[in-house]
Amino acid sequence: MSINKFNSEGYYDPTTYEALSLIEKEERALRAFRPIVYICSPFSGAVDENIAAAQRYSRFAVDNGCIPVAPHLLFPQFLDDNNPTERQLGLFFGTAIMSKCAEVWVFGSTISAGMEAEIKRAKWKDYRLRYFTENCKEVTDYA
Repeated sequence: MSINKFNSEGYYDPTTYEALSLIEKEERALRAFRPIVYICSPFSGAVDENIAAAQRYSRFAVDNGCIPVAPHLLFPQFLDDNNPTERQLGLFFGTAIMSKCAEVWVFGSTISAGMEAEIKRAKWKDYRLRYFTENCKEVTDYA
């Protein structure tokens, strides 16, 4: 610990020491390891609602000490999801990123075609899959 229990004049200063120690502890916690998790949720269909949901799921991951990666929030910024070639390219990019993630988190009760492909790939590669409801409650008995 880099904080001294004594002030600059050499006197014991427990209040300042405790306060500065807590600040240093919080700073260290922010630099601590955070696993990267792949957010798998619907995009097509009700796009605006699905984007808002994916943002909520990503925030849930952050609140649980993880770094979320949601390719369906990134790639539609510059790829056209309505163009089949560009959609396939986006799915390919997503699977490349998935290989760098510690876990794949699947959200919602509706599994879209894109999600199905991602889940199939994750199972094939034996990645750790976790399933959550729309309300971010983990489901352990997913069929």
